[in-house]
Amino acid sequence: MIGFSGTHARCEGTAPRERDPEAGQRVFCPGGTRPAIEALLRFVDSHRGTYGIEPICSVLQIAPSGYRRRAMLRRAPQNQSARVQRDEILVPQIERVWNANLQVYGADNVWHQLERKGFYAARCTVERLIRQRGLRGVVRGKIVRTTFSDHTVPCPRDKVHRQFRAERPNQLWAADFTYVSTWQGWLYVAFVIDVFARRIVGWWVSTSRCARTSYWTRWSRRSMPASLRGTAA
Repeated sequence: MIGFSGTHARCEGTAPRERDPEAGQRVFCPGGTRPAIEALLRFVDSHRGTYGIEPICSVLQIAPSGYRRRAMLRRAPQNQSARVQRDEILVPQIERVWNANLQVYGADNVWHQLERKGFYAARCTVERLIRQRGLRGVVRGKIVRTTFSDHTVPCPRDKVHRQFRAERPNQLWAADFTYVSTWQGWLYVAFVIDVFARRIVGWWVSTSRCARTSYWTRWSRRSMPASLRGTAA
């Protein structure tokens, strides 16, 4: 991503492979913005003897009654819901089918193979369990790469010191591009975002990722505010 600042201050570029400051914090966890519920329960189990259940649950924003219920179900699995008990039967079979077929099967193939073996379940159930277990089949088609790292080339200068904040419109822009699969093939979309308004102020769609540089130069010279010209990386 490229940042454009209204000032002309210069600074040294970040080191190769370094994309976040040392003081950065990880916000997005594998399960979303919060850890998975099982990770929270394990944390409570590990520290309940020191701090107690209620204070930990208050900090983690989980209900103590919910924690106690899950702990009870772990001690007495026969009291779990029919869905959970069914999942515990299907998960080993799904993993067996996936591993037996060189780990290339996706949800559809695993679902059909389970039915051939006498394990009947809805396709959405098989897909959900495959996603929960982190299993993934081979995706047909060409893999699109938009980034080709060349560590021999100097990195662009970090002109905003990783501080993507603005106090007024057109003070700071950020630019990036991505790709979209369509029936006609892959399309590449370049876009510019005003950091203050958090809105896209310009975009361009092309069938070639190599065309974005010439367009960006042409678009920025025509539409970029005068205070930002000459600072593009």
